[in-house]
Amino acid sequence: MRLRNIPGAKDAIEESKYVIHNVQEKKGKWQEIFGNSHSISIEVGMGKGRFIMDMAEKNPDTNFIGIEMYDSVLLRALQKMEEREAQGTLPGNLFFIRMDARELPLIFEKGEVGKIYLNFSDPWPKERHAKRRLTSRQFLERYDQILAEDGVIEFKTDNRPLFEFSLEEIQETKWHLVAHTFDLHHDPLLNEGNVMTEYEEKFSSMGNPIHKLIAAR
Repeated sequence: MRLRNIPGAKDAIEESKYVIHNVQEKKGKWQEIFGNSHSISIEVGMGKGRFIMDMAEKNPDTNFIGIEMYDSVLLRALQKMEEREAQGTLPGNLFFIRMDARELPLIFEKGEVGKIYLNFSDPWPKERHAKRRLTSRQFLERYDQILAEDGVIEFKTDNRPLFEFSLEEIQETKWHLVAHTFDLHHDPLLNEGNVMTEYEEKFSSMGNPIHKLIAAR
């Protein structure tokens, strides 16, 4: 799907205090950026950012980085951050990066990330695009290069084929499933403390079951 270009988006992102630039220079130094030694969690493909903002607010002892590659989408997240700042609810443990997720190993040192969140990622339904899926073995290899030894991936989607593909990819690699469910909102254990995304609210209100998996090495 072609995303609408929003005039001024690039300039707003460039000028925003919520966005970190020259990110390859920050590799191995992210805790210095936050000014503490807390663990770092990232969301790859954060969309408009509500999930990671809520997570940052609920978990002040964790540092969060939201990653988004589309200017028009990241701009919406910046607007939400400005709204929160005006309301006095701005999380101080959250920054954004505008980048392609394929470059993650260039941005983070090995073991620098404690957890990776993948929420309602683009399914890339055509088979020839499988390696672009954020749960493909190609991306799992990238995550392996930046996650701490005890780090995990948490993935949520309402797309059953994408979820089944993800389960298969994990089985074909050195990763293993810690837990998974095909109906998150009716799974008392995995749904405990669940923070919903905007897509999650939308799709679940339509009656679509939400799938979730947690994977580790």
